[in-house]
Amino acid sequence: MNLIIDIGNTLTKVAITDNDNVVFNDRYEILTKEILVNLMTKYSAQRAILSVVGRKDIELINLIKAQLPTIELDHNTNLPITNHYKTPETLGLDRIAAVVGANYLYPSTNLLVIDSGTAITFDLIDSNANYLGGAISPGVSLRYKSLHQHTANLPFLTSLDNNSIIGQTTKECIESGVLNGVIGEADNYICRVKEEFPSIKVVFTGGDANFFVNKLKNSIFVVQNLVIIGLNRILDFNAKH
Repeated sequence: MNLIIDIGNTLTKVAITDNDNVVFNDRYEILTKEILVNLMTKYSAQRAILSVVGRKDIELINLIKAQLPTIELDHNTNLPITNHYKTPETLGLDRIAAVVGANYLYPSTNLLVIDSGTAITFDLIDSNANYLGGAISPGVSLRYKSLHQHTANLPFLTSLDNNSIIGQTTKECIESGVLNGVIGEADNYICRVKEEFPSIKVVFTGGDANFFVNKLKNSIFVVQNLVIIGLNRILDFNAKH
């Protein structure tokens, strides 16, 4: 059994995997020592991997390392792909885990991985498992927040429901601009990448991934646990090498 912990900016995601099967998966605003010890005991975890993007809880990390052989993912971790990013030390850990996960699910395939959350990240990995880089853009919630915080009178919105092109109220106009903006941006980026990789498969993940289903001109696949799958793959890869 593998213990997978992904500490983000707002939530900590925890999974237990048995080979490729996710037998437990949950998210916490605060991951306590009690929860962690109970999980490790209940599922007899044998090793762990940590991806820490948010604030490091040193006490919690030391607890895991004291109990299990543990990998703390960073730019020096051995990967089952080749990383061609020019500044690997600045590459988001969730981005690298997502492309590893996509490459594991769809081997020998050119892949564009789009993770839609606070930010929207676009990451390209080719059929020979070469990670080539990508792009970073504000996510839906960040666009709404920016309009509210940097203007005098625009309200703060959260809707993903209305993408009518012609808004007839200020609320509808903001929704049209933000939602149609991210749809157009994603479609345009996919089309640009297809000029170089015509047969590319597009894989969406992240909290807003389902928003894009049936809204893009391009066909897509949605895999919600892609980062967890990638972290599990990295852990297994290092256990064998």
